[in-house]
Amino acid sequence: MTSSENSHHLQQRLALSAPGGPVLHMLCGKIASGKSTLAANLLRNPSTFLISEDFWLAGLFGAEMTSVADYVRYSGRLRQVMAPHVTGLLEQGLSVVLDFPANTPELRHWMREIFTRAGTAHILHFLDVADEDCKQRLRLRNQAQEHEFSASDVQFDQITAHFVPPQPDEDFHVLYY
Repeated sequence: MTSSENSHHLQQRLALSAPGGPVLHMLCGKIASGKSTLAANLLRNPSTFLISEDFWLAGLFGAEMTSVADYVRYSGRLRQVMAPHVTGLLEQGLSVVLDFPANTPELRHWMREIFTRAGTAHILHFLDVADEDCKQRLRLRNQAQEHEFSASDVQFDQITAHFVPPQPDEDFHVLYY
């Protein structure tokens, strides 16, 4: 499928799944599963704003982030200040693509609080990609040096060990990829 066909297919899926009004788009998938690529495609929708965790973490804490523990600490700090900001954007009628990993029940709970507080719709986009495919993409991404952060296979495994796919009892509106 060409990029144009992918974009058209995504637009059709969104039209079937999203009601009118602002939507919080959440992204669930392992490192290098395609979350940021999907986020860029979602941004093509009118009145849609993108907030990228990687962009903000790199700009605020990049030189200080040398381990997975650093990522966990700084990501938590970023979420604290972003929640009211994202809520405000949704309340103003803008849809938001939240390019933060919705990879654990705790992170998805944080996101649920945002769209619940704003009183808006949501879509959880779940990119179900095999570990080896993600690692191959990650290696290529690291070589290209076009991403804010690089991660080793060991770091991929450390982070992926905490990955929990969305469960039906979490009651999210999920689109599967």
